[in-house]
Amino acid sequence: MVLAAHGLAAHNGSMTASEDAVREMRLAKIGTAVFASAPATVAGLLPWVVTRWKVQRPVPGGVAAQCAGVLLIGAGAAVITNSFARFALEGLGTPAPFAPPKNLVVSGFYRFVRNPIYVGIGAAITGQGLLLGQPKLFGLAALGAIPVVAFVRLHEEPSLARKFGAEYEAYRANVPRWLPRLTPWRQQA
Repeated sequence: MVLAAHGLAAHNGSMTASEDAVREMRLAKIGTAVFASAPATVAGLLPWVVTRWKVQRPVPGGVAAQCAGVLLIGAGAAVITNSFARFALEGLGTPAPFAPPKNLVVSGFYRFVRNPIYVGIGAAITGQGLLLGQPKLFGLAALGAIPVVAFVRLHEEPSLARKFGAEYEAYRANVPRWLPRLTPWRQQA
C-alpha cells in the first residue's frame, strides 16, 4: 500500500522530501564537477600556457626545491578535490556564485582556513614554479591573487554573511581567510 501510494505520488509529479534531497544531491554533484574545471584551468592550463611545463636547467634550489614543488602540487590538488566534494555532499551546492550551497560548509579543510580552494590553487601553481624552476609562475600566482582577494572581500564574504548570518560570523571570527590555523576549529553546537 505504501509503495503504491509512493508510486502514485511520483507518477502524479509530486516528489517526497527524500526524493527532493536525492535530486538536490545529484544536482550539487553535477554542478560541482562542472565548476571544478575552473580551478583545473587556473592551476593547470595557465601554468602550461606560461611555461609549456619546460624545466629550467639548472633548477634554482635543485632537487630540494623540486621535491617541495611536488608536495605543494599534491597538497593543493588534495585540498581542492576535498573542498569541492564537501560543497556537493555537505553544502548541497557548489562554490560557484550561480549555484551556492544551501548549508554553510565548515568541515574538512574549512576548519583550518576559510578559502581552501583558493589556497590550494595558489599552492599548486607555486609548486609548479618550484618543480619546473620557473619563477614566472610565482608572478602568476601573485597576480591571480589580486582578483581572488577582491572577489572574496567584496562579494563572497558579504553574501555569506547575509545568507548564513550568525553562523557565518562565528565561523569568520574563528577561522582565518588565507593562512590556515594550526588546529581545527570546532563549531559550537
